[in-house]
Amino acid sequence: MSYRFVLLDADNTLLDFSRSEHEALCDCLNARGIPTHSEIIERYVQINETYWKRLERGEISRQELKISRFEQFFSELNYTFDAETMADDYLAALATKSYLLEGALTFCRHIHGHTRMFIITNGNASVQKGRFFTSPLAPLFENCFISEVVGYEKPHKAFFDAVISSIPNFDPSAAIVIGDSLTSDIQGGINAGLDTCWFNPKRKSPPSHMPITFVAHNFDEVEAIVLS
Repeated sequence: MSYRFVLLDADNTLLDFSRSEHEALCDCLNARGIPTHSEIIERYVQINETYWKRLERGEISRQELKISRFEQFFSELNYTFDAETMADDYLAALATKSYLLEGALTFCRHIHGHTRMFIITNGNASVQKGRFFTSPLAPLFENCFISEVVGYEKPHKAFFDAVISSIPNFDPSAAIVIGDSLTSDIQGGINAGLDTCWFNPKRKSPPSHMPITFVAHNFDEVEAIVLS
């Protein structure tokens, strides 16, 4: 069957979040005279991922994530910069960094017209709007659902319930969730009772306990799944 409703994650599925994050962080650290060598950048990435997992599990609020990640980061580095100001500066910089993964635009253009396309993304609304709506992807999508606007994070079923209720004539049997994150995209799709496609270009081993419908290693494979 071909899928008539495609719910696509944005960051590191279509948009190159890793590049955006690196550039925005370096801009903010350079402005404060903090070195931007690889060890410092990697430590922030690790801290940030930990806080996002906690948000997905409902352990912290979005505001706590925004500031606490930089509080921990500065504490570990023995810097005394204000974490809230850093958080605001970082989000402002991140909103200007819009890059596509190689092949993402071609893939989206190929499936456009054959299926109804929607973005489903966790994140700050101003950042995601700044990055997605300035990209050539935007005209191809019917809607963009951002967790801060929806009021729930992926993978919570409430997020997907809100998305589904906002899509006219939605048919869950003809829908698929596509994303790179097992904990937010794939688990969220499973929670919602939808087919899933794990976008896995690094060819990691899929967890045996997760009933993932498809695993794809590149956009050609995703396209074949969507239009099969």
